[in-house]
Amino acid sequence: MPVPRVAGAVITVSDRCAAGTAEDRSGPLAAELLAAVGVDAEVTVVPDGVDSVRAAIRSAVAGGARLVLTTGGTGIAPRDLTPEATGPLLERELPGVAELLRAGGRERVPAAVLGRGLAGITAGAPGAFVVNVPGSPGAVRDAVGLLGPLIPHVVDQLAGGAH
Repeated sequence: MPVPRVAGAVITVSDRCAAGTAEDRSGPLAAELLAAVGVDAEVTVVPDGVDSVRAAIRSAVAGGARLVLTTGGTGIAPRDLTPEATGPLLERELPGVAELLRAGGRERVPAAVLGRGLAGITAGAPGAFVVNVPGSPGAVRDAVGLLGPLIPHVVDQLAGGAH
């Protein structure tokens, strides 16, 4: 029996990519890796900042995305505000997912523990699974590898599936 496809969205958060002065390598990679685990996701690029990120997440969810993966803006630099944009949109945080992603990257990149990314479920039915990941291709690869096995279960639960 074929596995149903999941509607998703990838949001790259980067001032430089949004301005066209840098190439977005993380967003397209995330979409490619998510496709391999059953998620069909378009990539949107927005500049850093609470308003731009929050609007992009809201738009993705309103457009039917059940998984929204943001890449970038999760560090400690002054413009890294993706968690601040995401937090108010989450009805329920999933701290274990965020902890898993930080722990998964720390052996390869010790600074992974400085990531402030959030994970959780948006309000409303059926809701969406939103996850913030760092903006590097390596972090995206690690994150999708860790998230892949969780996605079908989370999406099923959002649709009211049994435990």
